[in-house]
Amino acid sequence: MSTIADVARQAGVSVSTISNVLNGRIERMSRETLERVQTAIAALDYRPNRAARQLKTGHTPMLGLLVPSIANPMYGYIAREVETAAQERFEHRVVLGNTYRNQAKEVGFFDDLLAHGVRGVIVISSLIDERHFEHAVQRGLVMVSYDRRATPGAASAIDHVSVDNHEAARLAAAHLIERGHRELAFVTASGVTMSRSEKIRGFRAAAEAAGLAAHARVIDGSTSSEYGDSEMADVGRRLAARIAAERPRPTGLVAVNDMLAYGLLAGLREAGLSVPGDVSVIGMDGLFLSALMSPALTTVRLPVPAMAQTIVERVIGRMADPGIAPGEFLFTPELERRDSVAAPPATRSGT
Repeated sequence: MSTIADVARQAGVSVSTISNVLNGRIERMSRETLERVQTAIAALDYRPNRAARQLKTGHTPMLGLLVPSIANPMYGYIAREVETAAQERFEHRVVLGNTYRNQAKEVGFFDDLLAHGVRGVIVISSLIDERHFEHAVQRGLVMVSYDRRATPGAASAIDHVSVDNHEAARLAAAHLIERGHRELAFVTASGVTMSRSEKIRGFRAAAEAAGLAAHARVIDGSTSSEYGDSEMADVGRRLAARIAAERPRPTGLVAVNDMLAYGLLAGLREAGLSVPGDVSVIGMDGLFLSALMSPALTTVRLPVPAMAQTIVERVIGRMADPGIAPGEFLFTPELERRDSVAAPPATRSGT
């Protein structure tokens, strides 16, 4: 069985350098050195003694990942990318929990993670109030918050990683406007989060820029839970029936996420409407399932693999070096044009 000294000799570095890599202390390490160490670890099939490491440091080589609900495939996608980055690059396992954006559940998970020696946690929440996050940090957790911006002007000990949600919705609405749509709606569940609020602002910004503010509305649907993360497809399906009966009916719909868009596609079809013949629909997420819908769903794709890499690098890096200042990292979305968007019926008929 290979030892840490064998790995050091193979990579041509010191034992302390190997230790730094194994414990995530790589912020000041050159990429070339890191790659040599990783290559040597793989070549020798080196497996560190995790029990010994925990006894020495008091910490478990694991990360917590708290998501609203794994019932939404988007959170499964993010979890897979986070786990891949944590395990392959830093040999950290990931423990997953569903919080339903419930503050008490989040606090309970923080307590459990600390009790089991887990020092790093990634939270997908987007709640307006983050004070319970700050309290957990004061108790020793290193935290990355995903899917919301940092609170302007607030001192925070938390990293924030997010896609530009304002731009995501602006892109979607602008695409509908470019295709000739003049009656627009942003469709969402009723629970308000930071990311949903930013998307609504982006949607309205595109409509205002085109002189269509009076023709752009927000349509939301109630859910059995406050935020409805596990019910998005059902919400979309129910709202589609309501939209079909509206006069004037919006011809261009921007859904808060892909799952709600899937529900819209099904519900509009059940109401006797054609997508995109009668109504165009755009989602937001970029799930692989979107390309398999009928019609294939136009969506705003989030750069999930790149965001997951940054999330893991930040939490591991700051666990290793508490002196690293928390930061905010904003990623740019991209529009994926597919078959669920076309010109509105009046434009196509020339009337």
